[in-house]
Amino acid sequence: LDMPCLLPVLKYAANRDLRESLYRANVAKAGLAPFDNLEIVRETLQLRQERAKMLGFSSYAELSLASKMAPSVAGVEDMTESLRLKCIDLARQEFKDLHEYATQHGHTDELKHWDVGYWAEKRRADLFDLDDEAVKPYFPLPKVLDGLFQLTERLFGVSIQEHGKVVASFFLDPYARPSEKNGGAWMNTCVNRSRLLGRSASEPRLPVAYLICNQSPPTPSLMTFREVETLFHEFGHGLQHMLTTVEYGSAAGINGVEWDAVELPSQFMENFCYHKETLLSISGHHETGAPLPEDLYNKIKDARTYMAASGMLRQLNFGALDMYLHHHYDPHATNESIFDVQQRLAQRYSVLAPLAEDRFLCSFSHIFAGLMECSYKWAEVLSCDAFEKFVEAGLDNDVALRATGRLFRDTVLALGGSEHPLTVFQRFRGRPQRVDALLKHYGLSQAQ
Repeated sequence: LDMPCLLPVLKYAANRDLRESLYRANVAKAGLAPFDNLEIVRETLQLRQERAKMLGFSSYAELSLASKMAPSVAGVEDMTESLRLKCIDLARQEFKDLHEYATQHGHTDELKHWDVGYWAEKRRADLFDLDDEAVKPYFPLPKVLDGLFQLTERLFGVSIQEHGKVVASFFLDPYARPSEKNGGAWMNTCVNRSRLLGRSASEPRLPVAYLICNQSPPTPSLMTFREVETLFHEFGHGLQHMLTTVEYGSAAGINGVEWDAVELPSQFMENFCYHKETLLSISGHHETGAPLPEDLYNKIKDARTYMAASGMLRQLNFGALDMYLHHHYDPHATNESIFDVQQRLAQRYSVLAPLAEDRFLCSFSHIFAGLMECSYKWAEVLSCDAFEKFVEAGLDNDVALRATGRLFRDTVLALGGSEHPLTVFQRFRGRPQRVDALLKHYGLSQAQ
């Protein structure tokens, strides 16, 4: 029931009984005797509340947000409700369209939880016919890197060279080696910028980053679009580490940056993968050099917004559950169980009600890892709003783009954990963050 095994079954297995049995097993995981986690969940919630009150906070949610960018529980709940209102009707329409598609293709029953992923993937294939193998020849790693480095110079005025005036360095390890390193992609700090550890008062120690990916070996190394996105994402983290101007290592780069703000530069960079001119500039067929065909670009762009309202509503549901259980819920003051809370919130955030036996909270580690589920959406609001400032400046206007990039570099990328990220963001954006750009990027702005 690990996600890498479960999700492909729910998306691709034609056997409906198999999908149902695995779905039911997954939502009951760690929720039935003799492996029931419910008492552990209750104790975790209780101890967190006690800890928060010992430290002078009214709830664990307030304690958690004290070290994050989001200003308050009310601020997070307002953002969540604002997004919910934009998405709920569109999500219902998406579900209706999916049901009609399934019926047209032989499905004779109501759509159940274990049907949605399967029919959504079928419909996605019909609508976009987007095949990774058709895209990969246009994204050889050297070409993508050249384009990424040119974009970095165009935006932020820094060039990636082996020689010249050094402001930072990085090691890029792009290729998969299953016997030597983990899967996935990440950025790690190698050396932090530091005045104290520099050669002299005028020569601070310069930052060095590790950028790790897992692409196919260079024979040639051809990238899926998702791998291109991932490279841009990790390079965004690297830029914040390398372009910091903070002289103290504990606050330089990504150090000391609140959890819900640290993803801003990385998610911001991903947005350029959907900008037509940028994507064409980083593409080139590994044999002919031809850029990505326009029809493939359109499929990539349109696929981004497919079932977007449903996906966002699902994330909002997780965040609302997290916030309610850690701020409003008191097991000693109510007869309502955590599963009653789950069912009640689902009436506002889900098109399909959870199964009566759903116990997914007993195994949903994100909530109980202490990271606050709302952090992911908060960071995405920031990154989309930041990118929108570049759109407003004109992505094809080099002078305006360079000025906006310089401002982004001097604020978001430079200041690290030395100032509160809300202050830094407002200095760049000229105002507080708004959700409008996030809705626009996912094709949901028509709901406004």
